[in-house]
Amino acid sequence: MRKLFLPAAMTAALCVQAGGLDYRLDMIDEPADSAAADSVEKFVFTEIAKVPTTSVKNQNKSGTCWCFAGTSFFEDEIMRMGGDSLDLSEMFTVRYCYQDKADRYVRNYGECNFAAGGSVLDVPYVWERYGAVPEEVYSGLQYGEDKHVHGELDAALSGLVKTVAAKPNRKVSTGWKKALNGILDAYLGEVPETFTYKGKTYTPQSFARSLGINPEDYVAVTSFTHHPFYKPFAVEVPDNWLGGFYQNVPMEEMKAIVDNALENGFPVVWAADVSEGGFKWRDGVALMPKGKTEGDMNDSELSRWVKLTSAEQSNEKYNFQGPVEEIEVTQELRQEMFDSQETTDDHGMELVGIATDQNGNRYYKVKNSWDTNQIYDGYFYVSMPYFLAKTMNILVHKDALPKDIAKKLK
Repeated sequence: MRKLFLPAAMTAALCVQAGGLDYRLDMIDEPADSAAADSVEKFVFTEIAKVPTTSVKNQNKSGTCWCFAGTSFFEDEIMRMGGDSLDLSEMFTVRYCYQDKADRYVRNYGECNFAAGGSVLDVPYVWERYGAVPEEVYSGLQYGEDKHVHGELDAALSGLVKTVAAKPNRKVSTGWKKALNGILDAYLGEVPETFTYKGKTYTPQSFARSLGINPEDYVAVTSFTHHPFYKPFAVEVPDNWLGGFYQNVPMEEMKAIVDNALENGFPVVWAADVSEGGFKWRDGVALMPKGKTEGDMNDSELSRWVKLTSAEQSNEKYNFQGPVEEIEVTQELRQEMFDSQETTDDHGMELVGIATDQNGNRYYKVKNSWDTNQIYDGYFYVSMPYFLAKTMNILVHKDALPKDIAKKLK
């Protein structure tokens, strides 16, 4: 995983989809200078578009942000289409992804990724093939915890599949899948063949069908220049284990899709890099500050600046206490950050609104899955430069695409 700018007392939780840092970390992203602790008071946000959404959930110490984002997205889509507000099981989906990832890993002789992370395509993949269930039917908490803690589970699964792929018996046995399901049953629980919910009996497949979600109606979108625009490609990150295809559009058109979606009541799944110094979870903002260059400084400022360590210079750049000038993001800069792996496939979230600050700068309102114990009760605001620079990909309903872009994508 790439460098992390984590000043001294950080309490956020990074869910890194690429498997480098898979769990929530108890860290506070406050700058070392305590005078900046009240910086959030100097941001004044006014919401100008808002999508109805279900409650904020907590992935806790599990690398399952992708599933919390995708499940919340589908819950909100159900409401958008006139359905009830539901609390659906994330761990049902997680279980089937573990199962299918393990099968793929063994079939590829261990020459592929096996980790807790996933992509924006994984939730529709499971819903289409295996179904869905309510949270009350399958909580995935069968191992003495009241919150998700997957360290032991992930280690057990990884140890099993790596052993099987190594073929100590010179061939793959017929028993390893039973062993895999035994681990999953022990930690997450056995999957019910049928269950009763609100007086009706369902299978997971029939319940998913009853919700009105057609997985084929959803479009994954990205924006990179190493593939042609308006043609799909499989984004080259480890957690795209499905080899799923994303529609490739110019950066500004990706933003236009999000704007059109949120302005018309459609939620958006958002996969992005959250390891930047300008990502301030506790303060509820994510910015890409421009910062002063040596050419901008007078003699006294420059004399002081050159005496600072690299860490002190970084801390000063990201020690903002309100709106600041941000970098100009171009398609070329965005690509450069991806190619150099400064932009990494860290975290899955949901975009549920648009806001402006007191200076008129636009932001997207983001629903996270790191509980509600921060300034905006589990939400934060991401600036347009941060979104343009650090977005990996998005998932939206096909009807949220502006007509001219939909035409280009056929």
